Amino acid sequence: MAEPGGGTVCNGTLHSQSEDSHSENCTENGTVREAQQNGNSNFYKPIVESFEEAPLYAVILTYMGYGIGTLFGYLRDFLRNRGIEKCNAAVEREEQKDFVPLYQNFENFYTRNIYMRIRDNWNRPICSAPGALFDVMERVTDDYNWTFRFTGRIIKDVINMGSYNFLGLAAKYDESMRTVKDVLETYGLGVSSTRQEMGTLDKHKELEDLVAKFLNVEAAMVFGMGFATNSMNIPALVGKGCLILSDELNHASLVLGARLSGATIRIFKHNNMQSLEKLLRDAVIYGQPRTRRAWKKILILVEGIYSMEGSIVRLPQIVALKKKYKAYLYVDEAHSIGSVGPSGRGVVEFFGMDPRDVDVCMGTFTKSFGASGGYIAGRKDLVDYLRVHSHSAAYATSMSPPVAEQIIRSMKFIMGLDGTTQGLQRVQQLAKNTRYFRQRLKEMGFIIYGHEESPVVPLLLYMPAKLAAFARHLLKRKIGVVVVGFPATPLAEGRARFCVSAAHTQEMLDTVLEALDKMGDLLHAKYSRHRKSARPELYDETSFELED
Repeated sequence: MAEPGGGTVCNGTLHSQSEDSHSENCTENGTVREAQQNGNSNFYKPIVESFEEAPLYAVILTYMGYGIGTLFGYLRDFLRNRGIEKCNAAVEREEQKDFVPLYQNFENFYTRNIYMRIRDNWNRPICSAPGALFDVMERVTDDYNWTFRFTGRIIKDVINMGSYNFLGLAAKYDESMRTVKDVLETYGLGVSSTRQEMGTLDKHKELEDLVAKFLNVEAAMVFGMGFATNSMNIPALVGKGCLILSDELNHASLVLGARLSGATIRIFKHNNMQSLEKLLRDAVIYGQPRTRRAWKKILILVEGIYSMEGSIVRLPQIVALKKKYKAYLYVDEAHSIGSVGPSGRGVVEFFGMDPRDVDVCMGTFTKSFGASGGYIAGRKDLVDYLRVHSHSAAYATSMSPPVAEQIIRSMKFIMGLDGTTQGLQRVQQLAKNTRYFRQRLKEMGFIIYGHEESPVVPLLLYMPAKLAAFARHLLKRKIGVVVVGFPATPLAEGRARFCVSAAHTQEMLDTVLEALDKMGDLLHAKYSRHRKSARPELYDETSFELED
């Protein structure tokens, strides 16, 4: 098969990988000592991230809350089993009562007894475009969130702080979208075929050429679903006898793709270069377990922006390690493409890196581009290989033509190919809004996770009861937020996750910040003590003890 970077691998060493005109990077414990001289000072951009630890009392109260909820959950399950309380959850059929239970794991217990109490804060239906403002359909429950009914009332002009509409391109129809309408009239909605059969249209080829130009790589391939771009293509790149080194906070699509591949998976601490280097060094020295044969390939899986933490990958250091140990690098830019970098070209541009430093560039069109689907880009031999071997290309229906045209329109807008600078202005406005929103929240005393330039802004609330109260009260103030808890986060790290958009005006952000200030006082959620975090020890190379 065509290797992602070309050449063959022995003990993780790529023997014919082209270095082109790159300068050598000297590394010690994964830390770059001499940067690439590519003429871009952004390479030296410092990593400014915050992961402040919670006060001890907040942690204790959070676990006490879960403990009390668990005790009452077992009591209610006992009452349900005895027929005293009605059970509305999924249960075993009577004729299968002696079978191994299907619904007796902790996640199901959590869903029945804790999640169900606060379920009204998720899956709220909206009935408008997900712009800076949107409309929400009001619903109520008569049975403690087991079922809902709509009242017929529409909550108008709710400030949207939850959608990944980073550049404000997911909006209702206007004249700038006429090309999308024209494509709909010409091609229709569906393709009704896979890419390998009769589902490759001229629009797909136009989009792929534009993506390659946008990313400054040799070639690209687009897919109809962002999640499947990871989960269906990683198995085509690695398999049995290969090693995947995955960041502990990687998205579920990366985790699923890694598991489906059949490769050996090892996890390194989030953004910790010494943890990653230890795994790389051990992989090269010891090879595969038992046989000690060389790994066929070593693939590093990371994200550009981590969607639950708001942190940005330490790309220069990872590239240095990748070159030192001759591994491959797969970067998922689902949240970072379009949202960071001077012209919106993601973390590669953000750090001033050469796109050829990344073997597999992946991203989605669901966030900054206001559409759906994903892409994989890089060397032409990599893309040609995927056109034949990708499960998504072989079995999944092709991208809808109007969706492809929306991506083309959005990408040209960002690149300035529409003859204006409005796209660049939106990228700059997003960066301005992000810095302003994050700085104000920190000044108020909230614990905020992530990089100062990440438009994904997690605000730590910890307790599930506070998650529910936070979202309910803000909706009454016509502010729509996303709250996130277990299993998407660690059990005691529930949070609200804000997504800043270029479409947000200063007035909108100030309205939200004023409401958050009041909510923080009401819920006693201003936990920050402006102290040095315990969490950045993940980034402190000298404090990491190597395991035997």
